[in-house]
Amino acid sequence: MRIILLQDVPKVGRKYEIKDVASGYARNFLIARNLAEPATPRSLKNIEEKRAGHEEKTKREHTNILTALANINGKTISIKRPANEKGSLFAGIGKEEVASFLEAAGYASFTPDNIELPSPIKKIGEHPIGVIAEEEKTSFTLQVEKE
Repeated sequence: MRIILLQDVPKVGRKYEIKDVASGYARNFLIARNLAEPATPRSLKNIEEKRAGHEEKTKREHTNILTALANINGKTISIKRPANEKGSLFAGIGKEEVASFLEAAGYASFTPDNIELPSPIKKIGEHPIGVIAEEEKTSFTLQVEKE
């Protein structure tokens, strides 16, 4: 059965691709969960318009991500957090907080999945942090200071 994917489906295809899959899989899984629709002549016409808009949007987002990665590459960004006399933070800084801090600082809106942080930051000092977006990788230094 020919279908048009409405979302990315692992091991099947990407959004707006036309695929041939087993009829049962298409009806009982993909179409039932609104992941795909049957490929009819009318839907094939509509999908071409949607695909063109989606590709343009994807290219713009890719350009914005590459610009954001270039802006952040090698920079040292400071953040102040409460800590004790020994330099231990009262609350660790995780991926989510780093992502929201980058967005608030005006660099870009990265998701926590884009941030490479092996464990939460719990000490004052400089911490290297990697950022991965669309197979591009860069890094910056997060300078944690006592508040």
